[in-house]
Formats: sequence, structure tokens, C-alpha cells
Amino acid sequence: MIRVNVLVEGSTDEPVAKRLLKHSGLEVGTVYGRNGKPDLLRRLSNYNQAAQYAPWFIVVDLDMDSQCPSQALSKWLPVPSKGMRFRIAVRAVEAWLMADKENMAQFLGVSSSRLEHNFDLDPNPKETLVKIARHSRHRSIRDDIVARPMSGARVGPLYVPQLTRFVNELWRPDTASIESESLRRCLQALATLAEWEA
Repeated sequence: MIRVNVLVEGSTDEPVAKRLLKHSGLEVGTVYGRNGKPDLLRRLSNYNQAAQYAPWFIVVDLDMDSQCPSQALSKWLPVPSKGMRFRIAVRAVEAWLMADKENMAQFLGVSSSRLEHNFDLDPNPKETLVKIARHSRHRSIRDDIVARPMSGARVGPLYVPQLTRFVNELWRPDTASIESESLRRCLQALATLAEWEA
């Protein structure tokens, strides 16, 4: 099995990256990063050099940094090495998770109608997910995912553990990729690592 090193910007991205590698029949290597996007982009050329000799998978949120992924890619990594799979979530990995609408609705304890839109077009998927969670039938989801009033936080105290549980237990990348073009392209890129040769 091909072993792929991982670089992520934050703790929400790590379980997503690992799940996508396993889903693609690839082994998760060492995970690097977790220090935010500015740090990741600052070190990107070094990791790109390493990807000449071993496969790497990097996931970064597009956020509002560029109009589209191709524009961001040409700015951040114009010449990726042969082992580099640098993928940009539009506009954040939460969009990829919510694209599995049926299972996300079940997980959040809300009507599936609350997830009826194209999340790749959502300017702030994280904020949208939190807003949907406010309507949950489950108090634990509301308490864990929604930020407490006056806390100053954007998300609840157990946001990452709850989303990690969803990713590991319920998320279906193939189903989500039908709704999310950026996720579909990510899976296609990972599939090309199956026959990696240094």
C-alpha cells in the first residue's frame, strides 16, 4: 500500500485528509502542519521539494483568498512536484462534509431541507454548519458545535471532536463528491497516487 504524508492547516482538516486517503486505498503517513494556513503556505515550497521523492497530500481551505481554486493554485504552488497532491477545499472542508447531505442532516438532527443548497458556492461553510446546528433536535449537538453566547468563539467547545466523529463514522466521500466538484477533483487526484513510483 502506498504511504502518503499529510500536511493540513488545522485540526478539522486532519480527520478529513486521513479519511480521504483511506477511502482511496492509500496508507496515512506522517501528519504535519496544524498551525494555520499562513504557516502552511510559508513552508509549502519545502514540502513540494520533498514530494519529488515521496507522495504528499495537502488540504487547504480556499476561504476568500481567491475567486477560484485554479487562481489560488497558480499563486500558491505553480509547479507541483510529481508526488504532490495539493488540493483546495471550496471554500472550506466543511463544504465537503455537508455535501453528504443525508448523513449530515441525520448527524446534526435537522431536517434534510436545511442542507438543500450547493455548498461549493457557500462563502463560509463553517458558519453555515454552525447555523444549521443551532436548529438541532439534540441538545448535545447544539452545546458542542454552536458557540456559547458572549464567548467570542466562532464554534462550540467540542466542534472538532464532533466533526471528527461524523467523518469517521458517517461521512461518505463518494456520495459527497456528487454534490461537490472540488471534492470530486480531490478524489480523482488521489486516485493517481495508486501506482506511485519514486
